Amino acid sequence: MARTYKHLFFDLDHTLWDFDLNAKNAITDLYSEFDLHTTVTDDFEDFYSKYIFHNKILWERYQKGFISVDELKWKRMWRTLLEYKIGNETLAKALSARFLEILPTKKEMFPYTVEILNYLSGKNYTLHLITNGFEKTQWQKLRNSNIDHFFTHVITSEASNAAKPDKEIFEYALQKANATIVDSIMIGDNVEADIQGAINIGMDNIFVNHISATTSINPTYTITHLKELENIF
Repeated sequence: MARTYKHLFFDLDHTLWDFDLNAKNAITDLYSEFDLHTTVTDDFEDFYSKYIFHNKILWERYQKGFISVDELKWKRMWRTLLEYKIGNETLAKALSARFLEILPTKKEMFPYTVEILNYLSGKNYTLHLITNGFEKTQWQKLRNSNIDHFFTHVITSEASNAAKPDKEIFEYALQKANATIVDSIMIGDNVEADIQGAINIGMDNIFVNHISATTSINPTYTITHLKELENIF
């Protein structure tokens, strides 16, 4: 029998908020501000691709509990600089701090984000976020993008001391929202963190497959555009 949902738990980065585009725009600003085109490399695209590579690896290590939040924040810049034989820890930490100031000021979201949040709120669903991002940064993103008012609870890995796909962060979110597994559904783009995490706790899920990726995991639903949520709710 199909479940009747009351609580919709969204992921933020890569699901609603276009992290890749916003990160690239933030690093473009960083590049100019720190004069990196003369001190590091004049090939911005090469620098950016190396940053994305190391960021992905370190986020995976953070999610698995192998490194701390602070290590993640500055070592992604440190490792990127090392690609250019620059072992400057002070610079890496300065770049990291400034990046985290600039990034949440960016406002690019995936198409139909505001429209679908309005639609779901209008149908009286209670919307929440479960995100592996940092508390201060995620709230700044939401407020600067003017979508914070849609969400009743925002659960971050930093505040809950757990990260998706761990069961603990989902249990913490359900408790905060006074929700149950059977009346809740997880909506996200990351197969391992969002979808497998929801499956692990027995929660229905929607794979937001913006990039048409292939996966062996079987989500409850799969969509390629946020507007398709109107076919589910």
